[in-house]
Parts: sequence; C-alpha cells; structure tokens
Amino acid sequence: MHRRNIFKAALAATAGVFAVRATGQALADASAVQKVVYHLSDFEKVGFVLGNIRNHIDGVGGADKVKIALVVHGSALKAFDSVAAHPDIFKSYEAIAKSGVEMNACANTMKAQNTTLANLLPGFISAERGGVVRLAELQGQGYVYLRP
Repeated sequence: MHRRNIFKAALAATAGVFAVRATGQALADASAVQKVVYHLSDFEKVGFVLGNIRNHIDGVGGADKVKIALVVHGSALKAFDSVAAHPDIFKSYEAIAKSGVEMNACANTMKAQNTTLANLLPGFISAERGGVVRLAELQGQGYVYLRP
C-alpha cells in the first residue's frame, strides 16, 4: 500500500510539471506576434476583406502584435487600380498599408489584366511566381491562411 501511494505522488508530481510547462508555453504563444495571410480573389469581397484586416489589427491590440500579408489575384486586383479605385477602398487600403500589411499582387493576374505595379495603388509588390505560390510560401513560413 505504501508503494502505491509513492507511485501516485510521483505520477501527480510529473503531471504537475507537464501542466506548468504547458501553461508557460501557452503564455509564451499568447505573447507571440501572429502571422496571417489573407487571400483575396473576389472583387465583391474587397471592402469586406480590407475591413477584416483592419478589425484583425485592432483586435490583437495594434500592428505590432500581428504580421499580415494580403495576396490579391483574379478580379479583386481590379479594385486596386490607382486611377479607378473607389474612394472607400482607397481609404481602407491606405489605413492597412500604413499598419505594415504586406500587399502582394499576383504576377499572372497582372499579366492577364495587362497591368503593372505602377498601375496599382502604392505599396504593392509582385508575387512573381503567382498568387497561389505566394500563399503557399507564406503558409510554409508559419502564416495562418484566411480566406474570408
């Protein structure tokens, strides 16, 4: 009977050590900067996605708490034309760009739409190997994938 009590005490102590480690890891993870990539390809979702990104930044307590990339391809890219962008889209875009969001434009879409970075709102970079490749690269770097 005495051995059984010693075994139970040792088991409880071991479980306690693991619980403390798990709690410490959870606290460390909670203070880590989130990495998130938003995927945008639908023109009609542009305003919604830009709003989601703004809410995300605000929700975590500021741009210093999250690293966000936006990858745009397909019809959504037309919304970011520097001449034709709707004023509300431009305003939302400008706000998140100032927060440090990395703006990626699919090179394949730019070619298909006969446009260049110079035709887009300032701050875009080209996803040279394509938007979907850039999405996969970012996921490989630990970014969480979101497609609202």
